[in-house]
Formats: sequence, structure tokens, C-alpha cells
Amino acid sequence: GPTCVLGIDLGTTSVKAVLVTGTERGLALAQSCSRETQAHSDSLGAAPQGMEQDVQKIIRALNECLAALPQEQLQRVTHIGISGQMHGVVFWKSDKGCKWSEGGTGPAFEAAKVSHLVTWQDGRCSPSFLSSLPLPQSHMSLATGFACATVYWYLKNSPDFLKAYDAAGTIQDYVVAMLCDLKKPLMSVQNAASWGYFNCRNKSWNTDILKKTGFPVHLLPEVGDPGSIAGRTTCAWHGIPRGAKVGIALGDFQCSVYSCLTERTDAVLNISTSAQLTISMPLGFQPPEAPDPSSAVTYFPYFNGDYLAVAASLNGGNVLATFVGMVAQWAQELGFQVQESAIYPRIIQAALTQKHSKLSVHPTIFGERHLPELLASVNSIGASELSLGHVTRALCRGLVENLCSMLPVQHLEEVGVRRVLGSGSALARNEVLRQEVERIFPFPVVYGKDVDAAVGAAMVM
Repeated sequence: GPTCVLGIDLGTTSVKAVLVTGTERGLALAQSCSRETQAHSDSLGAAPQGMEQDVQKIIRALNECLAALPQEQLQRVTHIGISGQMHGVVFWKSDKGCKWSEGGTGPAFEAAKVSHLVTWQDGRCSPSFLSSLPLPQSHMSLATGFACATVYWYLKNSPDFLKAYDAAGTIQDYVVAMLCDLKKPLMSVQNAASWGYFNCRNKSWNTDILKKTGFPVHLLPEVGDPGSIAGRTTCAWHGIPRGAKVGIALGDFQCSVYSCLTERTDAVLNISTSAQLTISMPLGFQPPEAPDPSSAVTYFPYFNGDYLAVAASLNGGNVLATFVGMVAQWAQELGFQVQESAIYPRIIQAALTQKHSKLSVHPTIFGERHLPELLASVNSIGASELSLGHVTRALCRGLVENLCSMLPVQHLEEVGVRRVLGSGSALARNEVLRQEVERIFPFPVVYGKDVDAAVGAAMVM
């Protein structure tokens, strides 16, 4: 049979594995499996701001995914591409990071001498703590949840913790290191940039800056280009032959974009829980040497030296969910019991009857990273604009306009965007939101291009 590529994504809440095969029409998804990790774990040293996950549970979910895939196809896997959640860090002992054992589908590994994963959602590094750290030589601002900031936190609050380990990486770097038995972890530019204190221009850590402050630079992985091979599997793994090529671990965001972006002139609009608007920067683009803390756009290293300009909003489908929850609560306070699942179709139907509304909703109830104090507001409230239809229409329009305020349509036109690829659960389920996207963007909008980091990781291989 045809050879297969295995794609894996180690997400914040779930693990996904896909098998991709080559056909005459290009790559085709042959099989997929996902499992919730349920890996959230108490952060004893940094509660209540800490956000940690149990690595053993993540690897268990990964093993369950692979055990559920067809053995005859796993035996034809020649390449493995792995992506996962960026910014976070896991520490391990390089010669005791895992233990291999024989399972029902062949050899598999379990986490051994490994710390918890401190995730990108971790909030232990306060603004005052971050301001006490040396200024990075990087185009990306440092934030809580970034691995290098987390290491500084351990240095100050629990220095003995770090002495037990001699290796570190993202969760996806850990899996690659275990599969290939790497003595020194290898990390892609994508993941390195997400840690902070990494200069993308010369592809190197800010070691001079870090050494002066006692940072344990021996924990920093080697760095390579995304798309390159990190090594080969040293054992058969769930039936996958020994010697299969394993790609250097990638960022989940970049792989999600890679799974659907086919032309440099496409923009990707994703509205799920949160929302992102992404474009490819022109060939040869280099980010500024220092970040602009007030800018709504971040430049993510992509593939082949390219960059993505990303407007990542904290406000998307979660705002609509909050609005629906408010309507349900009002109904309950008035003595009526209405399920939230019944409210969604009603408000969307009501909004479809209101093509226009003077009502103006600025929907940033969760703030934004570049303006955390910016909360929501409603303007131009007239007596004739108070129906559920008017409010829902204005709210959907506000969500799209907020994204466009971060990465303006005029800028998209200037860099040559010709088409918008719309994806995400909120966009798929809400016709009003789609209407507002099509009203605001002066380009054709194509839907149904699902973003899938596991598929993207396989495609890179």
C-alpha cells in the first residue's frame, strides 16, 4: 500500500493524530483520532495563578490515539510531523525522560523523570515581575506563560526545582526528543521565538543577556529550521517502523495556517472561542528589532524564512456565548427557564431579519493583549434599536470590526490580499457573522477550509 505520514498535535485540551497519504490529487486524510487529555493539574508552587498540566496524562492520551489508528497503516508510516502548544515549558532528565514498554500495539513510551508542563496560560509572572527582568533582544514582547519568564520565576522562587533537570522544551519538543533519543533537545525557530529571549534574525538565544543574570542557559535547546528532520525513531512505536523520520517540532498556530493557506495572497480569518486574522508577509520581510508593546499585530516565524502577521483577538465566539448566557440569566430572573442551546438559533434568526442597525457595539469584554484595560461599550442606542435582532446584528458586526481595527482592511489591500479563508466553529454556525465578514471585507470569502494543526504538521513533512 501507499506510504503514510503521521501528523500529531499536542493541544491545550486534547491530542490529535492523523494519517495522511499521497494521492493523484495531492494529500488525503486517511484516518484521524483525538482524545481529551484531562491533564490539568494543581500548581502547588504558583497557585492560584499557575497553570500546569500532567505530562503523563498527555502522553497517555497520545498513546490512546495511536492505539486507535489502523495497524496496517501505521506500519507504512515513513515520516512523523509533530506540532503543539507554544510558549510553555516542560523539564526532564535527559537520560531518564521516559520509559519504553511493550503494549498491545507494539512498543510505546511513558513519561518518567519529567516535570509538569507549565502552559502558555500560566499567570505566575506578574507585570511587576516581568518588568524586573532584563530586556530581550527580540521582536516579540515577553509575557507570562513564556518559558524563559517561567524559568526566571523558578530561579527566584524555587531554585532547587531546576537542579533536578538538565533538559527543557515545549511538550512537542519533549515527544520528539523521546522518539529520537536526543541527548540535547532540538527546537524549531517557531517554538524558540515563543519562549522569549530569542533573536529570529540571527536564529540565536540572547545568551549574553541571560548569562549576566544567572539564567541556566544549559537548559536552552539547540535550534533548527521548521521543516527539517530532527532524527529517526529509535524504536518501533505502536507499529510504526524503527527509523521513521521525525520532523523538528512545530508551533500549532503555524501548522493550523499551513493546513489551509495555499496562496500568499490569502488571508486566514478564524473565529472560534477567540479570533485571529492572519496574512503572509512579503518575501524577505524582517520584523523590527524591538517590539511595539502597543501594537495589535505580532509577527510569527513561519516556514522558509517567512513571517505571518497575526492579529490575535481575545474576543470571538466567547463574547457571543457570554451574551447568550446573559439572555438566559435575564429570562431566569423573570421566571422563565430557557436553555442556552435554544437561544442561539433564535437570536441568529432575529438578526437575519435586521439587515442594518445604527447600534454600535465594541465587544472587547475580555480586553486585548495590547490593551488589557480596554473593556466593552455600546453606543448610538436609540429606542428603535433595542430588539434582540438589532443587538445581535450589532454584536456580530462589532466582533468583525474589532479584528479589522487590529489589522485594517487597507493594510490587507496594500500587501496584495485577494481572498479571505474563513474558518472556525463560531463562523461556521452563525450566518449573521458570515454576512458581516462579507460586508466588511472587500474580497471574496471562502468557507469550509478547516484549520487543523495535526494535518498541517503532516503536510510539512
